[in-house]
Amino acid sequence: MKFISPDCNNCISRQSSLLGCCKGAELEEVSSSKSCFTFKKGQVIFNEGTKPSGLYCVHSGKVKVAKMGSDGKEQIIRLAKPGDMIGYRALMADSNFSASAVALDDAVMCFIPKSQFMELISHNIDFSNGLMKLLSKALGEAEERVVQMAYKPVRERLAEALLLLQKTYQNNTEVADQFTISISREDLASIVGTAKETTIRLLSDFKEEHIITTKGSSITILDPDKLYTICHLYD
Repeated sequence: MKFISPDCNNCISRQSSLLGCCKGAELEEVSSSKSCFTFKKGQVIFNEGTKPSGLYCVHSGKVKVAKMGSDGKEQIIRLAKPGDMIGYRALMADSNFSASAVALDDAVMCFIPKSQFMELISHNIDFSNGLMKLLSKALGEAEERVVQMAYKPVRERLAEALLLLQKTYQNNTEVADQFTISISREDLASIVGTAKETTIRLLSDFKEEHIITTKGSSITILDPDKLYTICHLYD
């Protein structure tokens, strides 16, 4: 559903976004040319295999970027938070989306047309440099994930996934060692790269070890240091 777009000048997430490189008239132009959409939890933002006509910036909410394997199982390859850009790699490569984006909870997304995106690359050196850093970071994370999936046991990967959720979504008002997130066991298993049943069993083990506590779909991390130790056992 389309509605009145938030003003980029007043966006609290802009400084942590690639759009933080835009100022003055340039930012006004971006704000006036973009569109803004709301997505309900579980709603698809864009589908794997479709052609991008622009890129998305997360204004609020949580988003997963996931690929479907040949076995029909979903693999979450990235988590996005307010201020994050998604879809820029396909746009830069002039190719179809290699993964789908889905709202993990109710989300507001700003859509920047391809023509506006290309103009920023051509005329804003800070934007171009920031984009190169994003691409380099994404490549490094992808390489690290390949190593993790190949060599780390599932227990270690689950610990790492919980710390990734904390790093991505913990806000400054939360107590450092009391991070809580609501996430389905299917989505958590898709981040780890294992079966839902295995994830549930290992979460139960973490509960018995007083590393986490759960209530419904919510998980609260009680001992992030222990999770850090677990996920680095094989480093």
